[in-house]
Amino acid sequence: MSEQQKRINRLVELRQQARLGGGETAIEKQHQKGKATARERIALLLDEGSFEEMDMFKQHRCHDFGMEKKHFLGDGVVAGSGTINGRLVYVFAQDFTVNGGSLSLTMAEKICKVMDLAMKMGAPCIGLNDSGGARIQEGIGALAGFGEIFQRNIEASGVIPQISGICGPCAGGAVYSPALTDFVVMLEGISYMFLTGPKVVKTVTGEDVTQEDLGGARVHSSISGVAHFTAKTEEEFAQLIRRLLSYIPQNNMEHAPRVECTDPIDRKEDSLNDIIPDNPNQAYDMYEVIGAVVDNGEFLEVHRDFARNIIVGFARFNGQSVGIVANQPSVYAGVLDAAASRKGARFVRFCDSFNIPIVSLVDVPGFLPGTGQEYNAVIDHGAKLLFAYGEATVPKVTVTLRKSYGGSHIVMGCKQLKADLNYAWPSAEIAVMGASGAVAILSAKEAKLQEDPKAFLAEKEREYNELFTNPYKAAAEGYIDDVIEPRNTRFRICRALAQLQNKKETRPAKKHGNIPL
Repeated sequence: MSEQQKRINRLVELRQQARLGGGETAIEKQHQKGKATARERIALLLDEGSFEEMDMFKQHRCHDFGMEKKHFLGDGVVAGSGTINGRLVYVFAQDFTVNGGSLSLTMAEKICKVMDLAMKMGAPCIGLNDSGGARIQEGIGALAGFGEIFQRNIEASGVIPQISGICGPCAGGAVYSPALTDFVVMLEGISYMFLTGPKVVKTVTGEDVTQEDLGGARVHSSISGVAHFTAKTEEEFAQLIRRLLSYIPQNNMEHAPRVECTDPIDRKEDSLNDIIPDNPNQAYDMYEVIGAVVDNGEFLEVHRDFARNIIVGFARFNGQSVGIVANQPSVYAGVLDAAASRKGARFVRFCDSFNIPIVSLVDVPGFLPGTGQEYNAVIDHGAKLLFAYGEATVPKVTVTLRKSYGGSHIVMGCKQLKADLNYAWPSAEIAVMGASGAVAILSAKEAKLQEDPKAFLAEKEREYNELFTNPYKAAAEGYIDDVIEPRNTRFRICRALAQLQNKKETRPAKKHGNIPL
């Protein structure tokens, strides 16, 4: 055998060794936990045969606490590039079979290399997290590695899409990288995120709590809002990320891929003419409206289980990707609160960062009152939504279906926040507040002087309703561009987006705004 062939054989052996990560026994343990390996996850995520791995032979440089005897090729993270539906992406997946996926300085170098290339190429970066945290044996070196990753997350924010998959443990300082990215996807029953684990919580606060109840997928998708999506299986997890990317451009200088539309843009949806109840206090389901107007009824909801009184997510109109923000009258009457405002604001800012038009479907009676909200800084959170809409320069189309009262009218894409086209259904009510509340303030003293105060107040309510419980006062002032028949909503939105496709709008030059945090 020639020397050259020996070298080639050696290369093949090393590649086989690297692909085994922490070894066959460690891989088997991973499978017994119901978890895929880092390489299996990448194979599920990327187009078949498209993965180009980098730094397969990289090893850590630590010589303390016996680490000089523990060397694995690749050192706990698999990193490289590939394609999803033919589009370039960069990906790294932490390998729990190698030292529990703990982050070393060399692992951080591999991750940072991928992130740097993603920025240079203008391509999305996907991180799959499954790690015990910082590699304690490396001390400050591991912490420095985290810091380098976080800085890149910050610099990439708003430049390239960043998606974090949580496929196992993600604890301590490690949680901040996903928190800095655009979307977090968690694997149900397997993944968890928290700054301090149950043992530390018990020691410091005396509170008994399980990993799942402290930072599992259910907690972060429905209570904290840290997670935007959850998936039940590894396969569903990968397909969800692939679907999400189909609505998003490669970077902030491009537009989302346009797909062929087989759904006629002039399709009339007669059911919408009857969806608003005669009783203004009766609920209806906003999902029915969304499903009726978007292409083929397809809607990818973001934060489905968090702050359900507002709905956000991606859809298409005539093949064009849009972000939808809609109040949900069937949950707390669609009222805005701190959580809903924060949820809406973050989504609006993402869409604006990546040139995705925003379609707002409005039916909002106001902000939720009470000490719980005021103590939770609903003022600041509401201002986030206000700031996000006013800051956004992408095409903005707003349709008011029913209620649009007071401050909540302003923060939901009104004309004064530079919405481009504002439409209203005939059922729209655009006013400072509802009739009964307004009349109670405006006519209370006068009512006391009447022989029949109730009849007097009823007449005043009727007058108020004639003036404001329709869209024509706002239309007369030019704040509503047109009153449209509900069944024509899809067509009018499609036409509006076509009109606005070359929109150019700038804001005053500045380093950045100071959004109320």
